[in-house]
Amino acid sequence: MLRAIYILFIILLLANSCKNNESINDNSANGQEVQSEILTTITKEQFEAINMQTGHVVPIDFPEHIYTTGFIDVPPANKAIINAFAGGYIKSTPLLVGNSVKKGQLLVTIENPEFIEIQQQFLEADEQLSYLKNEFERQKSLYNERITSEKNYLKAESEYKQTLAIRNALDKKLRLFNIDPANVKAGIFVTTARIYAPIEGSITKIYVNQGSYVSPADKIMEIVNLEHIHLELDVFEKDIMRVQKSQEIDFRIPESSKKTYKGEVHLIGSEIDLNKRTVKVHGHFDDMEENNFAIGMFVEADIVTAKKPVDALPESAVIEIGDNKYILKLVEEKDNQYTFERIKIETSGNYNNYVALDNNHKFTATDIFLVKGAYGLIKE
Repeated sequence: MLRAIYILFIILLLANSCKNNESINDNSANGQEVQSEILTTITKEQFEAINMQTGHVVPIDFPEHIYTTGFIDVPPANKAIINAFAGGYIKSTPLLVGNSVKKGQLLVTIENPEFIEIQQQFLEADEQLSYLKNEFERQKSLYNERITSEKNYLKAESEYKQTLAIRNALDKKLRLFNIDPANVKAGIFVTTARIYAPIEGSITKIYVNQGSYVSPADKIMEIVNLEHIHLELDVFEKDIMRVQKSQEIDFRIPESSKKTYKGEVHLIGSEIDLNKRTVKVHGHFDDMEENNFAIGMFVEADIVTAKKPVDALPESAVIEIGDNKYILKLVEEKDNQYTFERIKIETSGNYNNYVALDNNHKFTATDIFLVKGAYGLIKE
C-alpha cells in the first residue's frame, strides 16, 4: 500500500513539473545574493503519505581532528613467547590456535633422555652434600680446638660449599623443567619436562608439531592476554604538539567494518621515529568483548583536538547528485501545499549523522528545510 502511495506521489510531482522549471534570485538574511535553483510543490497529503519531516539548521560541535593510522596491540606484559629451557622433542601439545588458557595450565611436554642425566647429577650432589657437610663441621670443630690444621679445615669448607652450589644450581634447573627435586630424591626419574602457561590469555600462534625437535632458541607458541588491548598510532611530527592526554579518538577497521569506534589518548611517546618522522600515541578503548578485535588489525583513526560550533542539518536532508549536494528550503506553505526551493550547497564534513554547512551559507534559525523525505524530489 505504501509503495502504491509513493508511486502516486511521484506521478503527481511530474504533473506539477510545470512549476519546477522556474529559477529565481533571492536575497539571504545578510543581504548577499543566493542563487535558487528549482521550485518543487507538493500537497499536504503527499507530505504526510511518506512521513516527511521539516526542521531547522542547528548548531553542532564539529570536531577538528588529526588523521593517523596504526594497529591494535597489547602491552609487552600481556604477550608471552613460549620457549624450551633445554632442547628436546615435542611429546604432546594438546592446544590449538584460539584456545584460551589459564596461568599455570599445561601447554606442552618435551622429552629428552638428557633430563635423566641432570636428575642423576642432582641426586649425586645431594647425597655427597650430606657427607661433606658433616666433614666440614667436624674439621671446623677440630680446628677450633687446635687439633687439626687450618689447611684441612679450609679444604673441607671449600668442598662443602662447592658441592652445595652445584646441588642448588641443579635444583633450580630441575624446577625450570618443572621436575620436582623431591621426586628425584625419592628415586623417581622422568624423561619429560613440562611447560606451563606464564600468563592467562589465548593461543595466537603455534610453531611446532608433535614429534618435532626444539632448541632453547626456538619458539613453541605465543600467548596473548587481550585484557589490556589498545591502539598504537603513528602521529606525524607536525601534528604531535596538538595531541594531549584524554582527547577523543574515533577509529575504524577499514578491512572489516565501516563502523566507527570510540577511544581516548592515554600515553604520548617522547621519541620521534627518524625514518617515518612520527611519534607513537597509545590509545585506550572499551567494548573489547563485543567487537572481537584481533591483535595486529590495521586501523585508521581521527584524534579530536578541538570542537567548534557550526551550522548543520541532518544527513537525510542533503541529497548528493554526482559531485553536487542539494537541500530543499521551504519558501511557502499555502492552500495545503508546500513549496520548496532547491539550493545547491557546500559542506565541510559529517559527524554524528549531521552535515556541517559551509560558512558561505547564511541561513537563519527560522529557515525551514525538508529534513526527511527529500530523496526522490531532487533530480538532475
